Amino acid sequence: MEAQASQVAGAALDRDSLAQHLATGTRHFVQCSFDDEDLSRLDLQDCVFDRCTFNESILYACKLGRTAWQRCRGMSADFESADLVDAQFNGCDLNNSKWRRTKLASASFRGCKLTGAEFEEVSHLGASFEECLLVGADMRGFSFRKAALKQLDFSDADLSGCDFREAVFEECSLREAVTKLARFEGADLRGADLGGLKLADARAFKGAVISHSQAAAILAEMGMVVA
Repeated sequence: MEAQASQVAGAALDRDSLAQHLATGTRHFVQCSFDDEDLSRLDLQDCVFDRCTFNESILYACKLGRTAWQRCRGMSADFESADLVDAQFNGCDLNNSKWRRTKLASASFRGCKLTGAEFEEVSHLGASFEECLLVGADMRGFSFRKAALKQLDFSDADLSGCDFREAVFEECSLREAVTKLARFEGADLRGADLGGLKLADARAFKGAVISHSQAAAILAEMGMVVA
């Protein structure tokens, strides 16, 4: 382990040792392990986590505003009720993570794996996602209105009640996604994979823009022949 006043590297840290480092003003952690630790309610604002692991860690109600997460692993990590305003996640593996009632205003996710992640009742004004896997994620009620959505895979995700009005999809997938009560008026879906769309689901896409090839594929999946 290498420790400095401003940085800790290569350490396996439990709650008490992390609290001690925080008390000395340390806010930069490199290749540290926090796996399986209960870090609930700690004040971690402005911390930088570089290639750290938080697998199955509990970060309930933590103060995580303005934190930076670079290539971290947090599979099944629980962020419930945490304050993540202005947090930045880049290249992180956060599969099956839980974000219930988190504050995600202006948070950003870039190049992250969020398969099976649960975003229930989150406050997310200004939150953004780019080049992320959201396969099977619970995104119910999320607003992406007027957003530019780039390389997002929503396959099998629960998008019930989501607002995609006037959003532009680029290299995205909505294959087999649940779109009950979602809104797509004015959305540009020409850059989205709409495979698996059923007649009942198609009503949710009223007012959206799709390509001729997408329309033909949708009709073909419904058993209709386009002559």
